[in-house]
Amino acid sequence: MSVACLTLDDAHVGDTVRVGDVAGEDRLAIRLLEMGLTPGALVRVLGRAPFGDPVELEVRGYRLSIRRAEAARVTLEAI
Repeated sequence: MSVACLTLDDAHVGDTVRVGDVAGEDRLAIRLLEMGLTPGALVRVLGRAPFGDPVELEVRGYRLSIRRAEAARVTLEAI
């Protein structure tokens, strides 16, 4: 998967991607960073609910589920 200007919401189940940045400086952006979605972190997309929301991820050795709107704030960089 090429990751030019893609977000975590664009990643497919089974993809392993690298976090580039978390957009914004509000409470949600800070919370995403606290959950381990920091620049450079590798994230594996484990699954999606039937309608695509939430997205289940593996980051830093643990599982994390976030909404698609939250995933859309995490930009990706090439691995």
